[in-house]
Amino acid sequence: MIKRWFLLALMLLPALAQAQWNEAWTARSKVAVNAQAAGAMATDVPVAVRLHSGNFDFLSAKDDGSDLRIVAADDKTELKFHIEKFDSVNELAVVWVQLPKVDPAEKDAHFWIYYGNEAAAAPAEAKPWDAPTAAVFHFAEKTLLQDSANSLAATGAVTVQKAALLGEAAVFNGTPISIPASPALKLASGSGFSFSAWIKPASLPQQAVLYRQGGVSVKIDGQKISLVSNSTVTAQSDIKAAGWQHVAAVADGAKVALYIDGQPVGTGDVAIPDTQSEVIIGEGYTGEMDELQLASAGRNADWIKLAASGQGAESTLLVVQASEGEEGGEEGGEASYMGILFNSLTLDAEIVIGILAVMFAISVGVMVAKARLVSSTDKDNRQFLSRFQGASHDLLQLDNGISLPNSTLFKLYMAGLREIRKREKDGEALALSGASMDAIKAAIDADLVRESQRINGKMVLLTIAISGGPFLGLLGTVVGVMITFAAIAAAGDVNVNAIAPGIAAALLATVAGLGVAIPALFGYNYLASRIKNITIEMQIFVDEFVTRVAELHGK
Repeated sequence: MIKRWFLLALMLLPALAQAQWNEAWTARSKVAVNAQAAGAMATDVPVAVRLHSGNFDFLSAKDDGSDLRIVAADDKTELKFHIEKFDSVNELAVVWVQLPKVDPAEKDAHFWIYYGNEAAAAPAEAKPWDAPTAAVFHFAEKTLLQDSANSLAATGAVTVQKAALLGEAAVFNGTPISIPASPALKLASGSGFSFSAWIKPASLPQQAVLYRQGGVSVKIDGQKISLVSNSTVTAQSDIKAAGWQHVAAVADGAKVALYIDGQPVGTGDVAIPDTQSEVIIGEGYTGEMDELQLASAGRNADWIKLAASGQGAESTLLVVQASEGEEGGEEGGEASYMGILFNSLTLDAEIVIGILAVMFAISVGVMVAKARLVSSTDKDNRQFLSRFQGASHDLLQLDNGISLPNSTLFKLYMAGLREIRKREKDGEALALSGASMDAIKAAIDADLVRESQRINGKMVLLTIAISGGPFLGLLGTVVGVMITFAAIAAAGDVNVNAIAPGIAAALLATVAGLGVAIPALFGYNYLASRIKNITIEMQIFVDEFVTRVAELHGK
């Protein structure tokens, strides 16, 4: 039994993956690019990779993620990437990767995340943003108003919301932030620009300016969002409160388009002025904002669609598979789900499951031992009972030439025989009085009780497993869920990919409890029925034996 558990444990332990790109990196995860889900094609597009305990082994990576390397599908070409967040304690990370091409025609598009090299130094960051990108604000807690594309610094009074769409977000309370004038943000007549951001208005209606530079602005007017050029509304659409939505405004030459959640909602004419002025963000706006991106060129519709579909909480553009070597490697089949569960177990769940494993081993041991006992007892009882029922005047000589160590009936017979032989006198026929018969029956009854206790011994361990196993499992689940939600609250990431693995792993404790209780329940009922039959046979035998002795040798 111990060997089986040991082999199972070995199967569940993740093996070290042999990296093909560089052998110094001992683990890698495959990230599938599901461009068909987005239905858009773009080049040099940055995508957000969400890592959590369910799809990434944080214990194998360095605490700051400095050993991460992103490699293309050819397992040779390193891709540009930027780590927005890497929290190894709460096992949450957001990594931006520049994909050379996203094409729905590529059915097996993917790239690799390599990690697991303690000696690796942090690489010189190759930013994943293309040349037209003017500014990218993640609103991360440590770099709240710092641009990650061109190192621009904004000013203003906003606070951080940890439970946001991608890592953290900025909370606006009517006071805007401003980005100083910069050559990267310069607008030129006849050229293009792009503004995009995720917004979550606290309430509607409200009057606010999400973006303004020169004579171009994106505004919230009541319950609508508007694109305004030189005081003229060129496009307008409804928005919703208390929910994340992607807003983008794109100008290309003299045309401008407004997008909501990746879908165009209005177009119009725009006259972009020559200006190199500051950019105002969030004037009068109350709500949250995340992933603000500005570009000096007009993004095409596919680019905007990919940004909206790839950055949302329910995005299916990227699928991070189990680390290679975990439960069958890249295929990540059924076994990989178990690997995710075991890798996501909290300490309390591991302790509870360990206790339940011991209980399971004990209950199986008891059931096997008792099954063997009742089987051998039934066999020997049938053999002795056949001999007993065929005896007549030799009733007190059935012990000659027989050995039935597992027969409870034979043991009761021997208990009565001992008492009878105490009353035999040499040369005299055996004659038992009523008092003697009562004494003999009392002695046999005493042995009957002892035999019943012996057969029922350790059955209480099965009742403990039946009643205690589910409660222990439930305890592990409740504490695991509490820890998971506490970790999510501390990390500030509430998307389902961060919560699901911890909850699923916590439920594993309840499954383990039921896995202990259910076999024990079936085994207990089966054994209790067999033991009850043996006990009834003993009671009947005592009455029959005493009656026949009284008939043959009573006074």
